[in-house]
Amino acid sequence: MHEKCSDFQSAVDEYLIRHRSVLDIMTKYQEASARVNRAFAKSVTECGCVKVNATRQQIPPDTEYSKLKQFMSSHLSGEPCEQCKEVITRELGHSLFYLAALCNLSGISLNEVMRQEFNTVNTLGFFHLS
Repeated sequence: MHEKCSDFQSAVDEYLIRHRSVLDIMTKYQEASARVNRAFAKSVTECGCVKVNATRQQIPPDTEYSKLKQFMSSHLSGEPCEQCKEVITRELGHSLFYLAALCNLSGISLNEVMRQEFNTVNTLGFFHLS
């Protein structure tokens, strides 16, 4: 994974020509993230391959924190069809591109970011981002 991550980051550095300003990259990253959200929303509202049925989470009283996951709902049914999955994947890729560009500008290894986050998730387990 390390080689692919660093190769991707190097390719982004090589091919990012027009938007080299940190301000350009930050706003392009934000736009790319919004497009990910929009692509997923369209899978619900236009295609219909995914449905959202959001209600309050139903958690029995006195449930142990380690058991919460089994009671939590994603509020989704279905999964993106091939066409929607293709669009969502493409938009996620654009988002990753600008994330790597931000890493490049700040001299941070995307692989190191992923490694640290992986370690944090494994170390904190259930308590990560709770």
